[in-house]
Amino acid sequence: MADNEDPKAAKDERKSILPPITEISRWQWWCLVFLNISFLLIGQGTAILLLRFYYEHGGRSKWTATLAQNAGFPILFIPFILFPKMKEPSVNSPLIVVLSVYFGLGLLIAGDHLLYSVGLEYLSASTYSLICATKLAFSAVFSILINSQKFTVLIMNSIVVLLLSACLVGVSDYSPSPPDVTQTKYTLGFISTIAASALYALLLSVTQLSFQKFIKKETFAVVLELQIHTSIVASCVSLVGLFASGEWRLLRSEIASFHEGSLSYAMTLIWTAVAWQICSVGVVGLIFIVSSLFSNVISTLSLSLSPLAAAIVYDYTMNGAKTIAVLLGIWGFFTYVYQHCLDEFEFKVKKKPVIRKCSQCAC
Repeated sequence: MADNEDPKAAKDERKSILPPITEISRWQWWCLVFLNISFLLIGQGTAILLLRFYYEHGGRSKWTATLAQNAGFPILFIPFILFPKMKEPSVNSPLIVVLSVYFGLGLLIAGDHLLYSVGLEYLSASTYSLICATKLAFSAVFSILINSQKFTVLIMNSIVVLLLSACLVGVSDYSPSPPDVTQTKYTLGFISTIAASALYALLLSVTQLSFQKFIKKETFAVVLELQIHTSIVASCVSLVGLFASGEWRLLRSEIASFHEGSLSYAMTLIWTAVAWQICSVGVVGLIFIVSSLFSNVISTLSLSLSPLAAAIVYDYTMNGAKTIAVLLGIWGFFTYVYQHCLDEFEFKVKKKPVIRKCSQCAC
């Protein structure tokens, strides 16, 4: 240990059993990336299907749906209970700054989930998917303005192809609008979903900025910490909204009138909470490991792959348009991954020492 190094700081630094993200090998980095991609794809697909099931079978409370998307955070304490030393104890930023960041992100998450809940209630599945595709376009703009994202031809190709893929899924999959939806409610759902897509993109970029400027931790444990703290804030906001709006008075009648029964009602909300936390860990993990833009690319890929997942689960044949949409989504994803491979190769080339030949001899 160096003479000017604080022994207490060195002791704290050894407390985390997880290596800093910058010190893991490349194959470990790629494994972590694909693990978080799996979390995002599986969690998002499952959560949206469950919320759609909730609304189609008698659920009507937007604040309950919003609470379900945030209240599953207790499961994220399990890794810290099993491995207490994985927590990274200290940051360079003042505690009040870090807590303010958690609070602000929690408010954004609660608002975003509420807007998405309104869209899910008032829009058909095809219209909802089509509008959600715009979040990638918003993300491209915010990544430039907030994160100084550098765009290459391959990244632009990936974004355009994924947008086309998600839009093709929406226009090729006609689904009837929910019953008793007036033109006013449809317009509200349309505007809410666009606003949610823009807010989601902003949230991802702000999260990346927070990791870089304020939450200066280097191990993956910070992903779980951020998700826990922001979900606590978002859950509190959802509870306040549930009671302030008066929707809590309707919960008993909603449970009693749920088409599949009260047990199905409870299990739908519980598994929605679990699935959304798994998805959120994947989203935040990809922001921490790669970037906010890549995280949104994978989120949009989930929309593109939804016909394939539905075909596997419900055993039906995809039409030509959906097949093309899935292939476009895969193409867009691998284009982005290929750009990362090129960046990695270029970085390795730059790190190689340059061997200069002596001009005085043949060496």
